[in-house]
Amino acid sequence: MKFDFSSNMGAKRMEKNTSSSGEPNFKWVAECLYRHPNTGKYYALVKKNGKQIRRSLKTTDRQLADRRLADFRSKVGRLTNPTKDRGTTFMELAKDWFEIAKTRLKPSSARGLEVCIRQLNKHFGIMPVRNITTADCHEWEKKRGVGISASSFNHDRTALVAVLEFAMAEGLLMENPAKAIAGRKLPKNKITIPTKDQFKLLVRTIRDAGPLAQQGADLVELLACSGMRLSEATGVSWGDIDFEGNRFVVTGGLKGTKNHEARSVPLFPSLRALLERMKADLGKEPNLNERVILIGTAKKAIGNACKRAHLPPFYHHLLRHFFVSQAIEAGVDFKTIAAWVGHKDGGMLVAKTYGHLTDTHSFAMAQKMTFGAS
Repeated sequence: MKFDFSSNMGAKRMEKNTSSSGEPNFKWVAECLYRHPNTGKYYALVKKNGKQIRRSLKTTDRQLADRRLADFRSKVGRLTNPTKDRGTTFMELAKDWFEIAKTRLKPSSARGLEVCIRQLNKHFGIMPVRNITTADCHEWEKKRGVGISASSFNHDRTALVAVLEFAMAEGLLMENPAKAIAGRKLPKNKITIPTKDQFKLLVRTIRDAGPLAQQGADLVELLACSGMRLSEATGVSWGDIDFEGNRFVVTGGLKGTKNHEARSVPLFPSLRALLERMKADLGKEPNLNERVILIGTAKKAIGNACKRAHLPPFYHHLLRHFFVSQAIEAGVDFKTIAAWVGHKDGGMLVAKTYGHLTDTHSFAMAQKMTFGAS
């Protein structure tokens, strides 16, 4: 249907209901507000820097139309001069946004985001930002969404939404067309947590590999006894360990923790024993600024040990899961565990991820209830 917005001046505001082509004219209702004579729906027509911008208000209710018109005019008012920024491409804007965004990210996260931007540039790169529509975003979704994981797709989608939000803040767009794209549901991967016997065998196998493997074994024990993430464990210095106060501080070192907040955690008995043994092995009082673990990863040591001992393919983060599972089996509440491992949700994620362990432990303990009257 051809929409005719020509009846908007002076005495011509109430023109006849059909145009010369026989199609209905929009009737003027109020400033910038028009109504379709057949459907009764309201439409907005706003001018910005000599350019007409039209939009359906998607309602037949006058009061709702007035509110939506006010919101629409406010969005139009935030647009910059279209002649000035008409040529700004997605690639140019994404580069400006990334330079700002990466200052708040860890290096690894920034590298991942940079990969997302490169992928988005393949589709949107040379497109003027002002011209990007919801249809363009859905076209990207159809092309990019084939053959990639839900996680990769969601990362790219998040970056696209963020860049176009930046475009809105810069006055290049009124609304974010990428928000029409739904994120994909992530599959729930089953976590294979080491048993106590498997953990002991893993550590013993690494230590048996020789002197060069001892730091790898120490790191594995430190992860399992503290619940820290790998970057947190390798960032701990001797100055973070308070043996007298029976606690240690997780700062994340130079990279910081995941939520950018340090946390104070008790020195659990097994962790204290490990650190005291490591301190004694130094043969001297350690430098407080020296890192407790001097290596950055035990990936190779873990992989080799798993092959030699015929264990499942364990990795660093499973040792954090091992810590949480042991805490649950010991009867520690979810809120306390969450505080120990640096979650800010009061235990919701722990309950969601490890709730099945509580049930398993409960049924195992129930088998001990064998007393009776006879």
